[in-house]
Amino acid sequence: MKSHFNRVSTMISISLPKVSAVLVSLSALAVANVSSAGNDPSTHSGRASFYSSLEDNSLEHVTTSDALATELRYQNVAPTRIWKLLEHGEKVECLDCIPVVSKLLYDSNAKTREISAWWLRRRIFGVFGPGEIYSRVVAGATDQSQSESRRAYAVNALGEFLNPAGVSPVAQALMGDDSAQVRVAAAAALERLNSEGPNGELGAALADPDENVRLAALHASISVNVFSATDSLVERFSDDSALVRRRTAEAAGAMRLSDAVVGLIRLSSEDMEPSADVRGAAVWALGQIGDGQASAAVQAASHDSSKLVRDAAHVAVLRLRLVK
Repeated sequence: MKSHFNRVSTMISISLPKVSAVLVSLSALAVANVSSAGNDPSTHSGRASFYSSLEDNSLEHVTTSDALATELRYQNVAPTRIWKLLEHGEKVECLDCIPVVSKLLYDSNAKTREISAWWLRRRIFGVFGPGEIYSRVVAGATDQSQSESRRAYAVNALGEFLNPAGVSPVAQALMGDDSAQVRVAAAAALERLNSEGPNGELGAALADPDENVRLAALHASISVNVFSATDSLVERFSDDSALVRRRTAEAAGAMRLSDAVVGLIRLSSEDMEPSADVRGAAVWALGQIGDGQASAAVQAASHDSSKLVRDAAHVAVLRLRLVK
């Protein structure tokens, strides 16, 4: 036993120098990698130290302030390149970059405008102060001397900034702008800001003369946390546009709007509603609401000439049975 113990001790004593040598080598490699990454402003040295065995080119790249300030000034930069520069420059504080990025709020590419607003809203300085870019965008959103597209893009930006201060000018644009393009952008911006407007402007937009504005307002109505203009929504059951009637039925179902049941029963009838798409949406909505008074209408819809409506009725019947 003593002899075996001596042999094990000897093996350990021989192995320790080898282990120490390996550890020293690994430490040197980690230091070298950290040093290398530290000299490159486009990599995170903290990540380099943790993943010391990786090649430098595998480390996370960060857009430098110089790259933001210079490359984004060029014309005809590919949209994907712009998105990459901004996303990888999320935490880069660069006051000189703000005017450059601000111009991208009016780019023709919708995603470029969105990402530019995202980058700007994360700045600590240079964006939200008096006279800075945010206040200029607010002014531009309701400035009728600006072009139609520029006003619409300014309204888009106010939605993407996610600043509650933007609700009022966006609501003003929704109610007062002559351009349907701007009003559509305003309805979408209120949705992004999670607001129906300080005076219920989103509900008022349901009666807008332009179909696309009404559709945008309907989409927003089921997305904001508070939507109080349900009476205005039910009125759209008699809209001239079949698409608006369909979206209204879908909105009523999504909201589980019991006040809409009578109107939905009418829309579910083949004698009253010529569009199968509208009838199908109405039957679906009745199933979602789960009001027993709709049972007869849903049963009648199961014999509709349209398979779409019959399928919707089959599902609605099952839901109404569950409610009972």
